[in-house]
Amino acid sequence: MSITLSVLDLAPIPRGETASSAIAASVALARCAEEHGYERVWYAEHHNMPSIASSATSVLISHVGAQTSRIRLGAGGIMLPNHSPLTIAEQFGTLDAMYPGRIDLGLGRAPGSDQNTMYALRRDPNSADTFPQDVLELQAYLAGETRVPGVDAVPGKGSRVPLYVLGSSMFGATLAAALGLPYAFASHFAPAMLESAVAAYRREFTPSAQLDRPYVIAGVNAIAADSLAEAQEQAQISRRVRAVALFGRGRDLTDEQADQLLAQGAAHHVDQMLTYAAIGTPADVRDYLTGFARTADADELIVAHQAPTAEARLRSVALTAEAMESVTA
Repeated sequence: MSITLSVLDLAPIPRGETASSAIAASVALARCAEEHGYERVWYAEHHNMPSIASSATSVLISHVGAQTSRIRLGAGGIMLPNHSPLTIAEQFGTLDAMYPGRIDLGLGRAPGSDQNTMYALRRDPNSADTFPQDVLELQAYLAGETRVPGVDAVPGKGSRVPLYVLGSSMFGATLAAALGLPYAFASHFAPAMLESAVAAYRREFTPSAQLDRPYVIAGVNAIAADSLAEAQEQAQISRRVRAVALFGRGRDLTDEQADQLLAQGAAHHVDQMLTYAAIGTPADVRDYLTGFARTADADELIVAHQAPTAEARLRSVALTAEAMESVTA
């Protein structure tokens, strides 16, 4: 059986560019992924991050949906504690009505923001504690089996938009297993518990109306280029960007200053986050992803193409797909 490939689009806003150009790049990326046979493109909810344009996740999905025709689109994920389950059921029910059979809804419980941003979102600091109950309430709205008397999601009622539990720990694994939902592990930036969490999920899985057997999606980074040197150069630029985002304190740093950050300790954190990364020629990337799929015991790989420019990301998407065409898991 071939390895199913998908794309995680971080909707990056490169230095000196705008949200408009980043969104245009996301449209081009989805079109490229569709052309090359990827299963889905997911976007993640991030707030108060000047380098990411996917904060209004459902709006971005709607825009991309209008300019693609087949590929599945979804959230990877919506941070459910930031929202009421009814609101998300309505948003994704609307998306499903617009693009039937193409919408996914991945759910996470991480705050995804600092305390001031949590305040600005009017988020209860304890709202993550009710994540399992909120998932069930959301699922019921989408199934047309509301848990709140007299309240339905319109649109959304009866749409049964498929849910996915996102996680990077045992909590998400055991919840996904208990609810009989697919599990997507965030190994593209939080790799530590990948193998143990996936093993627990598969061991404890209980079949549900949505899913009769375990299904694992594992996140992995990739930069595929025409030469190893080119891929490595792009990877170094990506490391600088991540170091500045994590440790630059909002400053616009030069490449030399970013390299200083890396040398002063940021490299340890950046490289740990990028533990799982396929970097090199198409053959290099193919070999890495094939091995990673076995390590992760994954049914599907969702690839974050980390090339630093829109053009290089499109090239990476195309080269990766072409290289993986003949691979069997």
